[in-house]
Amino acid sequence: MSITRRSNVFDPFSLDLWDPFDGFPFNHSLLSFPRSSSSSSLSFPSDTSSFAAARIDWKETPEAHVFKADLPGIKKEEVKVEVEDGNVLQISGERTRENEEKNDTWHRVERSSGKFLRRFRLPENAKMDQIKAAMENGVLTVTVPKEEVKKPEVKSIEISG
Repeated sequence: MSITRRSNVFDPFSLDLWDPFDGFPFNHSLLSFPRSSSSSSLSFPSDTSSFAAARIDWKETPEAHVFKADLPGIKKEEVKVEVEDGNVLQISGERTRENEEKNDTWHRVERSSGKFLRRFRLPENAKMDQIKAAMENGVLTVTVPKEEVKKPEVKSIEISG
């Protein structure tokens, strides 16, 4: 574990940052910047890194289950919405990183890149054959209609005697 010193002490976002994964046996850090101020290029995460910031809200209305995912900068062709094992909703895709030009000097890299995958087990009342998905302004909305809850029929029985 170490503390990494950034080069500009006047930038409040560049002060000492602790990397809890420093020294672990995988090939990149969660912090995407050079290890020393003398380094001239950034260390980007590998292409196999997870795009952990795929934030998804799931709300239930009387008519449907609604999933909303913030996927800024991703085209609808780069996202897959699938149902597997009969009742597991799977949302996946990939955000590619920008090409690193030799003449460019990067000062900060905070946007994630890589593949993402989220799975949700849907309840029994979900209509799997009527799922709809739409993408607008970087927000993916998946609507899973619900079966109507059948109200139990109450039949009065006359008591004799």
